[in-house]
Amino acid sequence: MKARIKSTILLFLTAIIWGFAVVAQRVGADYVGPFTFNGIRFLLGACSLIPVILIFKKEKFNKEKFLKTLFVGFAAGVILFIGASLQQFGIEITGSVGKAAFLTGLYTIFVPVMRFMMGKRSSVLSFVGAAFALLGLFLLCMTGNRIAFGKGDVLLILGAVFWALHILVVDKFVNSVSPLKFSMMQFFFCGILSMIFALLTEDIQLSAIGSAGIPILYGGLMSVGIAYTCQILAQKNADPTFAAVVFSTESVFGAIGGAIILHEFMSRRGYLGCALIFIGIILSQLDLKTILKLKETKK
Repeated sequence: MKARIKSTILLFLTAIIWGFAVVAQRVGADYVGPFTFNGIRFLLGACSLIPVILIFKKEKFNKEKFLKTLFVGFAAGVILFIGASLQQFGIEITGSVGKAAFLTGLYTIFVPVMRFMMGKRSSVLSFVGAAFALLGLFLLCMTGNRIAFGKGDVLLILGAVFWALHILVVDKFVNSVSPLKFSMMQFFFCGILSMIFALLTEDIQLSAIGSAGIPILYGGLMSVGIAYTCQILAQKNADPTFAAVVFSTESVFGAIGGAIILHEFMSRRGYLGCALIFIGIILSQLDLKTILKLKETKK
């Protein structure tokens, strides 16, 4: 019982940290370019996992497994780089933490849809959830009586597609590689690619990086290092479906963080759209057969 309570607390702590990370990204965008912000924070995140690996993952060196981890880490890092870049540009353009959090959360809808397109089975509730999310998306992006997808909205939605693709890649290879080392490598490659593009396209100034220091530290150490460690510890004693539902609340915590810290607010229609997207996200994480089995067990 104590293990489950501890697990639940860690799950929500992870969701809260991830949710407030969108606030850090929004603040950081005022000082440094998207590639610079992501480059530094992902490299920090990679470094923060080194002590975690030394403490939690002591194993003998296996050359074949290491090379596979390195290759998959690079592939996932490239996808992560594209997704994170699109998200950061989207946040910078929209300037809205709440909208960014919920549009990014659409990745949980895209995962089962993409699995279905790949010929794999998906829950009926996944498509019901997608319908709710689509309606919510229209409400969230409406301007007056017209549906208007701005450039920032499109970038955030495209970013969510790459987040979903990233999850599918991780799901396919995670059991054949070293999970923590894989995470460190993908963050490292993502950070390196971001810094290369930053050097080519952005004016990097130490004073600006210093001004964005707290958001960068939060995004790198808290969102990546601490939150990932909490996720690992929490999922040891948590039901996968319950864990997915709790993690999906990060979009809500992102909106709350935007309201409390940055005093950002939306119209009633915008909040209704967010609510529908959140309902869709929750439904997409549930399995109808599992729910029916639980009901039969309780009878």
